[in-house]
Amino acid sequence: MQSKSTLSSNASLIAILGLAAVIVGLVVMLLLPGIKFAAWGVLGIGVALMVLALVVEFRTVRTSLTNRRGRFSAGTTVMASVFVGIIILGNAISVGKYHRFDLTKLSQYTLSPQTKDVLAALKDEVDVVAFFAPTKDPNDMIPYASFLLSKYQEQTDKVKVQAVDPEAFPDMARQYKVDQYQTVVFRANGHDKLVLPQEIQAQAEYAFTSAILQVTGTVQKKVYFLTGHGEGDNGSAAATGFSSAARGLQDDLYQVATLDFINNQTVPDDASVLVIVAPTKALAANESAAILHYLKSGGTAMILADPGSPETINQLIAPWGLSLASDTIIDPASFATPNKNSPTVSRERNAFNLPIMYFPNATAINLPKKADKNVSMLPLVVTTPQSWLEKDASSLKAPVFDPKADTKGPFNLGILVAAAPTEIGVRTLLDPNIATRLAVIGDSDFASNQHYDNGNNSDLFLDTVSWLTEQTQLITVRHNVLPFRRLIVGPEQETFIKYSAVGLLPFLVLLGGVIVWWRRR
Repeated sequence: MQSKSTLSSNASLIAILGLAAVIVGLVVMLLLPGIKFAAWGVLGIGVALMVLALVVEFRTVRTSLTNRRGRFSAGTTVMASVFVGIIILGNAISVGKYHRFDLTKLSQYTLSPQTKDVLAALKDEVDVVAFFAPTKDPNDMIPYASFLLSKYQEQTDKVKVQAVDPEAFPDMARQYKVDQYQTVVFRANGHDKLVLPQEIQAQAEYAFTSAILQVTGTVQKKVYFLTGHGEGDNGSAAATGFSSAARGLQDDLYQVATLDFINNQTVPDDASVLVIVAPTKALAANESAAILHYLKSGGTAMILADPGSPETINQLIAPWGLSLASDTIIDPASFATPNKNSPTVSRERNAFNLPIMYFPNATAINLPKKADKNVSMLPLVVTTPQSWLEKDASSLKAPVFDPKADTKGPFNLGILVAAAPTEIGVRTLLDPNIATRLAVIGDSDFASNQHYDNGNNSDLFLDTVSWLTEQTQLITVRHNVLPFRRLIVGPEQETFIKYSAVGLLPFLVLLGGVIVWWRRR
């Protein structure tokens, strides 16, 4: 009897202890899942104590619940419990169905679709050993590299990542032939690929995905840039260079190399695309012959030409009936303000349905007068009917159409060609059904570093390479890397901005004043 009286007098304390135990158990379960069994034990004790308090003081509890104040308190308790339960259920679901939302404009913390495809197709396990030494350098790339590797692990269970401190385990570093800190080693099928810190800094995701392709034996398509004739330099970061275009190709998992006929007599057999960027010097006869043989025997090439290109460029495209105009395109109906010699091309006037592109100092591609049943052509980029070819583009005066001297548009600023091979070569022997593919664009500046990331210029360049290599699944899904894009303003937008900035705001103020006067009169 005494014990029952003691329990009855301490029922409130028992209930409070039970409630505290339940709360502690839930918190531990959510925050420390590693000791969830202990959390379940604490939770069970808490429930038991609360039940004991309920049994001991059942009459008091029943009376409290049935009166008006008790019913109100019970309702409030139920609603609070439901709310807490929803939160607990949401957390439990989020733990089992984890998902991170990348809200950055350019998806900086999300793997590109190309990398995801590579990881989804993996058949062999890839072991990754990251030799990261601790450092206090604020610009150190270890945090981002570690995050990136974790995304690879989230995407597939075929990638196993291990972080090793080379200072603590120097023997292991020597075993993997690592002589630089912050090196990441990829290993599969007995093959190793070392990704050096400078490669991680410059290429990040591409460096890792390329290493996976190499150690698993996957062949990457290779793009060669022709050099030695004053072409645009794919290794130059200057405004007139083409390093951004080369980096874009690498992001699409192409290998990028240069071709110099001083060291090569032919176009390499592993070339998937040959890119010729606005040479300023004529090609030698043997060089033109090597390129023509490559193309006629099932090769693929992208030729970017400017007004006044050497005649040897015309010789390279002549077998398919194409030729370059010598004058500059002026398009007063669609241009990048304030330059009428920088025609813009909208969605309805390009083959890839890209929203907007522009081409500084471009020329036109002339099509053959007679059709060839073995050659199919597709306009890639087309100007408006109001455009014309200006003979005196170097004049400081505003360009004016001269019907006696200038040619009226529209013009093909770019053209895609697919044709049956006319010569026997390595490619035709390996694949009798192979086709020659050629893309000719009358401008190179659009793909230079200065203009590459503006509008959809980069998409046009990369989509054209994808078409040439028949990688159509890459078109329009690539991973953007640079945050800055210039706003391209056409003549109509310029007119609206000019007059709205001067007159719209004063007009709105005046309109507001008239409305106030009208209501108060």
